[in-house]
Amino acid sequence: MRAVVAGAGSWGTAFSRLLCAAGHPTVLWTRRRQAAEDITLQRENRVYLPGTTLPSELRVTHLLPEALQSADTLFLAVPSFAMRPVATACRPLLPQGMPIVHLAKGLDPGSGVRMSQVLAEVLPGHPVFALSGPSHAEEVGGDQPTAVVLAGISTDIGERLQRELMTPRFRVYLSEDLLGVEYCSVVKNVLAIGTGISDGLGQGVNARAALVTRGLAEMARFGRALGARTETFYGLAGLGDLVVTATSDLSRNRRAGIHIGQGEKPAEIIAGTRMVAEGLHAVVKLWALAQEHAVDMPITEAVYRIVQLQEPPARQIAALMQRPPKWE
Repeated sequence: MRAVVAGAGSWGTAFSRLLCAAGHPTVLWTRRRQAAEDITLQRENRVYLPGTTLPSELRVTHLLPEALQSADTLFLAVPSFAMRPVATACRPLLPQGMPIVHLAKGLDPGSGVRMSQVLAEVLPGHPVFALSGPSHAEEVGGDQPTAVVLAGISTDIGERLQRELMTPRFRVYLSEDLLGVEYCSVVKNVLAIGTGISDGLGQGVNARAALVTRGLAEMARFGRALGARTETFYGLAGLGDLVVTATSDLSRNRRAGIHIGQGEKPAEIIAGTRMVAEGLHAVVKLWALAQEHAVDMPITEAVYRIVQLQEPPARQIAALMQRPPKWE
């Protein structure tokens, strides 16, 4: 496989290193010339993934035509809000039928659709896959054992990609539930903000466990309403990614929630960090979808009210606890 990874954030950088380790000639594309020069010279992305040494065979460039010149597979490791413009820039440079794998975990900020829907619109005729699951860049970059799921509707291409991505430290499972895997990745980020808010308020691990557990029920309820397979939400993209995102200190979304619980404004958090907490961008569209499909999502609603309407976090935690009694 001759791979291009578009996006030199922490995950794009770690993933390009992984592809090299799997034996694939790989080019990492970043839109900034200075970043490309620095990573090439230092063999390290000191801005987004400090401490991880990159292999000498990894090429880094800011020139998209150069990156895609001889590629046969494109991995899009950009945030959801950058997916459409980056895919549009790639369109005239891609060979017909080249597989596209996106690594984003959000919704299109304009339309609220999933990333595969954006790519089907911008890059018609290309098989589209989503790679998701519990996969912090820092741990993948450090060769820690990781298992993920690759979702797409083209089984033959999916099986080939699965084999090519596997390493002794990176295990890939295959799924045809592209819709479910993508929605898992969106909902779990919003739920992780909720657990972070609770942690920032000092509510304790009982509250965190309750939010994760009831959040999983909320995630599955939403997924079923939109046509996903129930088992997807209890797999790596659902339960697996929810647990790691809602509990790990490496989680951007949980950290964002902690800061909100401690009194910071979401706009200040977004402006004050280079890293993207996708849940802060996705919660408005997710809550709109829940209302459109009449899905009961109380935790998502609480996060929406805190993030978008700036309601006091403690009041929303109290409202969750005082909801009418229910069967589990």
